[in-house]
Amino acid sequence: MAHVAPTSHRRAARRSHRGHRSDDGPLQLSTWLGLTFAFIVGLVLTAQAHVGVHAAGVTLLVMLVPLTVAVFVTAFRRGFGSGPAALTTAAALAFVLLKFFL
Repeated sequence: MAHVAPTSHRRAARRSHRGHRSDDGPLQLSTWLGLTFAFIVGLVLTAQAHVGVHAAGVTLLVMLVPLTVAVFVTAFRRGFGSGPAALTTAAALAFVLLKFFL
């Protein structure tokens, strides 16, 4: 059986391994631009006539919606970073949701 040091002799957990990560700062511009670019690619793919390409676009957009919602929840907690880029991503998300639900 392996030796385990008593609790009093253990080193404290490193800062990077702790659960609270509020020191990370606001979301980066590349996060918003990447999501917007992925939405554009998904919309272009769904406009194609080939069934497989169209299905790939729909799949991409369906996966992006919950991911984008999660990013916005994180942004409310940590800060939006670049406001115009976040608004562009929000507009792309709204356009996709309107396209699928109307």
